[in-house]
Amino acid sequence: MDNKYPFVNTPLRYPYNALEPYIDEKTMILHHDRHLQAYIDKLNLLMSECRQLQKLSLQDILKNPCRIPEEKRRDVINNAGGVYNHRFYFNGMSPDCHGLERGALHRKMSESFTSFENFKNEFTNAAMSVFGSGYAWLVYDGKKLKITTTKNQDTPLCRGFIPILNIDVWEHAYYLKHYNDRKAYIEDFVKAVNWAMAEKRLCNQKSF
Repeated sequence: MDNKYPFVNTPLRYPYNALEPYIDEKTMILHHDRHLQAYIDKLNLLMSECRQLQKLSLQDILKNPCRIPEEKRRDVINNAGGVYNHRFYFNGMSPDCHGLERGALHRKMSESFTSFENFKNEFTNAAMSVFGSGYAWLVYDGKKLKITTTKNQDTPLCRGFIPILNIDVWEHAYYLKHYNDRKAYIEDFVKAVNWAMAEKRLCNQKSF
């Protein structure tokens, strides 16, 4: 996956219909090919005007917003976050879901939430609590797992957290299939999570 300017919209790792019946094909096409593409196009335009940012990775830009010229800061954060958050979300799902297996993530989840069921309940509550548009995240703070939320296209990177998993709760992520039933979408999303990728993100202890 390219991680520096100029950015391109890399293909999904699975067919558009691979996550059905949980995430429908039409939503995946529109979400990846139009919504994500729009963020990439706008970010490339902004980056073309900020030469000092062009050698930085997407994560470095988002971790250090003070490097962004003040007059362009909010636009760059919004669009860089839109690219990062969407890629992270798409790569965090898989048609080959086998549930959370025993390993580092399972152990940390037990330590942090007591049980996987408690994690699902807390994650669902966090995703439901996002007013309007944003994300719920499972993150690692260097010691334990936590659940947090971000508004719009903000990320937890600037807070020093290591992202492990996120769910997009902008309405375009679920409205075609679930209408306004966000909770049903969250329940379906958990069934499509790529737990092997989440495990890898934790074990690598760095952002993808």
